[in-house]
Amino acid sequence: MKRVLITGGAGFIGSHVVRLFVNKYPGYHIYNLDTLTYAGNLENLKDIEQKKNYSFLKADINDVEEMDKLFQTHQFDGVIHLAAESHVDRSITDPLAFVKTNVLGTLSLLEAAKKQWQSDFSGKRFYHISTDEVYGTLGETGLFTEATNYDPNSPYSASKASSDHFVRAYGETYGLPYVISNCSNNYGPNQFPEKLIPLFINNITHKQALPVYGDGNYTRDWLYVIDHAVAIDLIFQQGKNRETYNIGGFNEWKNIDLVKLLCQKMDEKLGRAAGESEQLITFVKDRPGHDLRYAIDASKIYRELGWKPSVTFEEGLVKTIDWYLEHETWLKNVTSGDYQKYYQKQYK
Repeated sequence: MKRVLITGGAGFIGSHVVRLFVNKYPGYHIYNLDTLTYAGNLENLKDIEQKKNYSFLKADINDVEEMDKLFQTHQFDGVIHLAAESHVDRSITDPLAFVKTNVLGTLSLLEAAKKQWQSDFSGKRFYHISTDEVYGTLGETGLFTEATNYDPNSPYSASKASSDHFVRAYGETYGLPYVISNCSNNYGPNQFPEKLIPLFINNITHKQALPVYGDGNYTRDWLYVIDHAVAIDLIFQQGKNRETYNIGGFNEWKNIDLVKLLCQKMDEKLGRAAGESEQLITFVKDRPGHDLRYAIDASKIYRELGWKPSVTFEEGLVKTIDWYLEHETWLKNVTSGDYQKYYQKQYK
C-alpha cells in the first residue's frame, strides 16, 4: 500500500485533492496533515473521514521534530505539499508569518523527507504546489511559461518563490526526487470567503458592498478547483522528476468584468432585477505592489500529460454559486468561526 502525505489537506484546494485521492486510490493510504489555522476546515471532508484509507494528522509543518517523527512512523512514499499561507493582503500585513510557513515549513518537510528517503529514493516523490504569482506581472501581452524568470512582487509570492528554490536545491544537492507546479487563481466549492469570488457571493447575498481594488482592470487567469485537483493527480502519477508544470485555465478575466458577470449570475439566481447587484460595486484604494496581469501558458501539461480544463469559466462559476447558495450553513459557520469547533467535536 502506497502511503501519501498531503499537507494542507483541510484547506480549499487540499480538501479537493484529498477527496480525489481517497476515492480514486483505495490501494493508497492518504494522510491529511493540517494544523487547522483559520482556513483549515475539516467539515470540507465529512464525506470521507470514515474511509479506511484515510487518516487525519493534526500537526504544524514548522515543527521539525514532529515532521521527522511522522515520516519515521508512517513511512510516507510521497508528499503532496499544499500547506501554505496564501492570501496576498494578509502577507502585506504580516510577512513574517508567510516566511515561517511557506519557507521554513517547506524546509522542515524537505529535511524530513531527505532523512527518511536518502538510503533509497526509488518510488519516492516530493510534489510541491506553487503559484503563478512567483513570476511577477505581465503587460498586456505574453504568457507565463515554465522558463519565465521569477520576479515576485508581494511578500506572499516572494515566500512561495523561495520555497520553490529550496525544493529545486534539495533535488540538485541531495538527489531528492521532486516535481513542482505553478497554478493560476482557483475558484470553486469550500473556498474561504476572504478570496474574491466567495467573498462577493456572500456580500451580494446580504446586499453588502463589493470592494474592488483600484480601477478593477487587474487581470487574472481563473481555474476551477476540481480541474486543478485532477491536474495534481496527473502530475503526481505521471510527471517527470525535476520538472515544473504550469497549470492554468486559458481563461483571463479583468476583475471588474468578473465581478459584473458574478453580479449578473447572482441576480438571476436570487430573482433580483437585472443590474441590482452591480449597484453594490465600490472602488477602494489599491493595495501595494498589485500585479497588473497573470496569464498561464499550460501547453506543457496538455502536451505531456493530456490535461486541460473540463469546464468553461461560466459553467464553473454557476456550479460555484449553486454550491454556496446550497451550503448556507457552511458559509455561516466559516464567517462566524464556528467551523473551528468541528475538530474538537470529532477528534476530541
